Amino acid sequence: MPIARRISPCLWFDKQAEEAANFYVSVFDRSRITKIARYGTEGREIHGGTPGSVLTVEFELEGQPFTALNGGPQFRFNEAVSLQVFCETQAEIDRFWIALSEGGPKEAQQCGWLKDRFGLSWQIVPAVLPALMADADTVKAGRVMRALLQMKKLDIAALRKAHTG
Repeated sequence: MPIARRISPCLWFDKQAEEAANFYVSVFDRSRITKIARYGTEGREIHGGTPGSVLTVEFELEGQPFTALNGGPQFRFNEAVSLQVFCETQAEIDRFWIALSEGGPKEAQQCGWLKDRFGLSWQIVPAVLPALMADADTVKAGRVMRALLQMKKLDIAALRKAHTG
């Protein structure tokens, strides 16, 4: 059986893999659960999983494959890794911001980052931002950076205005 994608993120959860995958699939279009594997009796003395409970959930978000693993409480998400969502419009930014932050920490993070209810960090980003930040005119790029650093949820119009001066 050929590998569909060589690299696919695996997200470690305590016991919420199926709940998280269902939530993420509900937020993004063209997304689906593709497979659920369950713990068996083999290796229980090592993995500690209850036979029949969810081990992994394979799912796709906008065609990108992911695996959610119920691995136990040993590891937690932190801000060192986030998933970026590139948005064409402010309405998209607002929609993803509201949906993904629901049930998460109330305090938004700087520069478009938020944490969802499972502790996973997301960055909701205007698709135009990389071009604005990489402008060869360093004065324009600097104004965008200054504006970006003042924002929590990103504002496309404000970033464009900063770029043009």
